[in-house]
Parts: sequence; C-alpha cells; structure tokens
Amino acid sequence: MLLLWFPVMWVVIAIGVVVAVAADRFSWWSTGLAAMAAAGLTWIAVGLVTELLGRRYPVRQMAVAAVLAVVAAAVGGAEPLGWGFTLMAWLGLATIHVSRRTAFLIAAATGVTAVGLAGLSVALGTSLMAAESGSWGAMAFYVVMYAVWCATVPPSGRLWVWIWQLADEAHAGRDAHARLSVAEERLRFARDLHDLVGHQLSAIAVKTELATRLSDVDAGAAKAEMAEVNTLTRKALKELRQAVRGYRELDLTAELSSVKGVLEAAGVRCELRLPYHPLPDGVAPVFAYVVREAVTNVLKHSAATFCDITIRFTEQEAELSVRNDGVARQAAGDLGSGLAGMRERLDAVGGTVEARPTGRGEFLLTAVVSLPMVG
Repeated sequence: MLLLWFPVMWVVIAIGVVVAVAADRFSWWSTGLAAMAAAGLTWIAVGLVTELLGRRYPVRQMAVAAVLAVVAAAVGGAEPLGWGFTLMAWLGLATIHVSRRTAFLIAAATGVTAVGLAGLSVALGTSLMAAESGSWGAMAFYVVMYAVWCATVPPSGRLWVWIWQLADEAHAGRDAHARLSVAEERLRFARDLHDLVGHQLSAIAVKTELATRLSDVDAGAAKAEMAEVNTLTRKALKELRQAVRGYRELDLTAELSSVKGVLEAAGVRCELRLPYHPLPDGVAPVFAYVVREAVTNVLKHSAATFCDITIRFTEQEAELSVRNDGVARQAAGDLGSGLAGMRERLDAVGGTVEARPTGRGEFLLTAVVSLPMVG
C-alpha cells in the first residue's frame, strides 16, 4: 500500500499537465526535467518500501529521494494538483519508523518547502493558480492544501505499515504455532510408542534371556517361555499397528480449521455449520477425508467466492455437504480421482457421495453415512 502513493502521484501529475496544456502554459523542457526527477523518485521508492517493510530506515536513499522530489516540484511549478504532489508522495515514506516528534518536524519542513516552491512560482509568474485567483488567493490555496496533506499523509502511511506489521506478526505466529504443534505431535507419538511397545519389548528381552538360560536345564520350561515371547511379540505388533492406524486417520477438527484457512487465504469466504455434539464413532475420519478432497476441488475446478461446509447427524445417518458458488465447467464425473476416492471411501462404510450443480449457480457435494457405521 505504501507504493500506492506513486500511482496517485502520477495521476495528479497528469492532471496538472492537462491543466497546463489547457491554459497554454505547458513547457516541454520543464515537464521533461520534472518527469525524469519523478521517475527517479518512483524507482528509488520501490527499494525504500522494501527497506521500510523490513523495519529499516535507509537515510541515504531517503535523502536522495527528497532531492528528486524537490527538483520535480521546483521545476514543474509545485502546484498541489500537479508536480508538487511529488513532495507528498515522498513524505508518505519519510515519516515511517521515526518518532512522532521527528515525523512532525519532517511534515512541517516538507510543507514549508512546498509552499515556498509554490510561492516562487507565483513570484516568477509561472503559477497557474495565481493566473486565475491572483497572488494572494493562490498563496492561500497553497497553504491550505499543503497543510491538509502534511497533516494527513504521515498518519496514513504509518497506519498502513502498522497494519502490515500486525499481519506479518500474525503470520509468523501461525507459523510458530504450526511448528510447535508438529513438535508436540512428535513428542506425543514418541511417548505413545514408548508406552505401547517399550513395556512389551522389555518383557520379551527378559523372557528371551530366561529361555536361553533354561534351554540347557529344562527344555520344557524354555519352550514355555518362548511361547510367551511369541504371544508378547504378536501383542506388541497388534498394538503398534493400532497406534499407526490411529495416527494415519485424519482429524476432522484440524482438517476443518485447515481448509477454512486455505480457502480464506485464496479469497473464498468459508462458513462452517457444525453440530453441537460429537459425531458418532468412525464418522469423523471419513468426513475429514471428504472435506479435504471437496475443498481441493473447490480450489482447482471453480472460481468460488464462498464455500459453506455443513455437518449434521441423526440416529439414522450423518450428512456432510460442501456448497460453493463457483460451478465447475466440467461435469461432476470429471473432477478427477478425488471424487472416485471419496466414493470408494464411502462405499467401504456403507455411505454415498453425490456431486452436482444445483442449477442456481452453485455446486453441491453431499456425503451421507448410515448409522451405525459398517466396516
């Protein structure tokens, strides 16, 4: 948003040039020189914005930009609705990351400079405003215009930077939260794996050692110990498979939070309508998979502006619906392997899935699972 000052600056300059041509006061040499200075200011401004958003204040580049702004305003005539706006565009950057006192002093100095250059144009007889309203009227206009701009431009620039910093900090916070969640999940997995398998492996090691010692003394006892080792091994393997299967299942709450964030980041408004009570056993992982695939289709195959995700259930069935206003050009059957995968997943638990346009410019995907679930 900081660079927005410069497209505005060029629009204002274009207005000033048109007015000068209409008033028959256009000068090629002054316009060309002022345009070169303004172009240099714009080029430097790109680097300045990068530095400022990185919370740095490049004094040398800012000083060079100030000189170019003064040259453009002085040569062009310093009209507020013309070349004088180069000073205001520079001011929008110069008052960022400085104290309020410094910002006030920079704004005051810029206003004095702008009024002074405009007054010089009045004295030289090149002021368009003086030709229309007289010298005093022109000076009064210059003072009021530059005072208003010098009072409003610095707070606007500082406000946009503050908003950008808040967004940047929020993004960094989300990244840190994601990394922390991953670390916590790894620790939980390690702890669960130790609790589930560690005890069994310790028992296996003890009984194997005992069977080794008994093998030469009591073959029958050694055989019994090895039988117990076999039982413990099978139990440990079963518990390990259950743990891995549990980790492989998608978490519906996490998936809904994730797809909402992805949709809104893509400019798609997302509304979640969820039941107050927990879903019946086994339904959440299936619906989590369907939500992921459905939202992938929304992003890949449509130009949606909103997406509604609704989950409801009764004693007989649970239903998930994903509705959006970006109807895909291709038919529902052509939405790729994701829809086929959803159908296979729902068929395995005795459910159904349907995806179709509604006829009202919307696309609806519905997944229904009968309760209690089968499979």
